[in-house]
Amino acid sequence: MPCALVLSAGGMFGAYQAGAWNVLSRRFQPDMVAGASVGALTGWAIAGGCSPADLLAMWRDPATALLMKRRSSLVPWNGFFDPAALHRQVRDWYQRFKPRVPYSLTLVEVPGLRLVRVPHDQITPEHLMASCAVPFGFPPVRIDGKLYVDGGLLDVLPVWAAVEMGATRAIAVNALPLMPSRPLRAAARVVRLLGQKPAKAAGLDLVSISPRSPLGSIRDALTWSPENVRRWIQQGEDDAAALVG
Repeated sequence: MPCALVLSAGGMFGAYQAGAWNVLSRRFQPDMVAGASVGALTGWAIAGGCSPADLLAMWRDPATALLMKRRSSLVPWNGFFDPAALHRQVRDWYQRFKPRVPYSLTLVEVPGLRLVRVPHDQITPEHLMASCAVPFGFPPVRIDGKLYVDGGLLDVLPVWAAVEMGATRAIAVNALPLMPSRPLRAAARVVRLLGQKPAKAAGLDLVSISPRSPLGSIRDALTWSPENVRRWIQQGEDDAAALVG
C-alpha cells in the first residue's frame, strides 16, 4: 500500500512542517512525496534525503529572513518581495537534493487558473521557483511559454497529487488549515470558484497533522522570526508526536 507524505503551502509556517517531519521521520519513510508552495521546497529536500536535523537548521538560520525581503514595485503583479534570495535558495537545493523517491509539486497556470502536477523527472529550478510564486508576493515564472504561480493558490494541501502518483495512503502535514485573515479567506474562495477544482482524493486513507489554531497572522507567515520558528517547530513536533505516540 504505497504511502505518501503530502506537505501544504504556508510561507514561514513551513517551520511547522520541519518540526513534524523531525518526529515522523523516526517512524515513517514515505514511498512518495508531494507538496505545494513551501511544502514543495520542503518536500524536495525530504525526497532528496535531507536529514531532519539539516532541515531544522535551515529554518533556524537567520539567512532565511532574506527569502521574504520586501521591495518597491510599480507593478503589483511583479510582486512585493525581492526574488533574488529565493532564486539562490532554490538553485542551491536543486543541486544538493535529488529525489530518491517519486516526488511531485503543484503549480497553477495563469491566467487560466489550471492546476498542474509536475513529476520530479520534469522539474527544473524554474518549477521550484514557480511553486513558491505567491501572486503579488513573487512574480509569476515563465516555463515553456506559459506563466505559473504557487499551486497553493487553488489547493493548499495537494492530496490529489498523491492520488495521481498512485498513493493509497497518505500522511499530510497542513501548516495552513485556515487562512489567518478573513479578507484573504474571502479572496481565496473567489479564486477557487473561478479556477480548476482539484480532483477528489477518493479511496485515499488520509491522516492529517495540523495546528489546532492558526500559527500566526499573515505578517507572521511572511516574516522570519527566531521566536516564531522555535515555537512552530516545537508545535509541529508535539502534534506529530501526538499522532504517532
